[in-house]
Amino acid sequence: MNLKDTVALVTGGASGLGLATARRLVAGGARVVITDLPTAPGEAAARELGGGTRFAPADVTDSDALGAAVAMAEGIGPLRILVHCAGRGSAGRVVERDGSPMPLEKFEAIIRVNLIGTFNALRLAAAAMAKGEPADGDGRGVCILTASVAGYEGQIGQTPYATSKAGVIGLTICAARDLASRGIRVCTIAPGIFDTPLLGGLPENVREALHASVPHPPRLGLPDEYAQLALSIIANPYLNGETIRLDGALRMGPR
Repeated sequence: MNLKDTVALVTGGASGLGLATARRLVAGGARVVITDLPTAPGEAAARELGGGTRFAPADVTDSDALGAAVAMAEGIGPLRILVHCAGRGSAGRVVERDGSPMPLEKFEAIIRVNLIGTFNALRLAAAAMAKGEPADGDGRGVCILTASVAGYEGQIGQTPYATSKAGVIGLTICAARDLASRGIRVCTIAPGIFDTPLLGGLPENVREALHASVPHPPRLGLPDEYAQLALSIIANPYLNGETIRLDGALRMGPR
């Protein structure tokens, strides 16, 4: 897919993986709408990216707000790319240390953002893409979702997060098959440990231990490496229905 003047929507686009991906899309000539929480520095990110980038504040679980972001993208031109990076982490055990069961509301909150939010972005973006005409034999568009290696090897205390990301992995092939007749591809990236704002506040000794846990290269992943893979998926029309681990050969232990 030629990025020149292609319209892309990037969720979680104000920081981390989303911002890095939006930066590469803009550099390739795409017209980009980034969406993030209203409290995120989205306007500043859009100004930094340039190229006419726009910011649409939205919680990915809010169908009306996210629908408005999709409509903003459609107002620029046919929407052909979704990169969904929005999500959140959480820690908690099925039975907590004090013997109490994990509050159901805690589990529900993570599932709602990470899994239901992913499906919400996918369904709205795909419906918009389906209206367009196929472009240069590449179909009508591509949707890139974000899971995690925790979806395969969830650690102690990651029950809500790992469950939500396993759901995204399971969604990928089914959604790709659902949308095949409409010429829309669906792939997912499952990152390992990445140097994002979520980990930015960790003490240096903890960061060093995380670096050492990755076989090669022995460091945290860089957001731009996620962005490079996202653009490779966009460029390769035969990649579909696949979840790709991006983790330096990391396999998570139980803790």
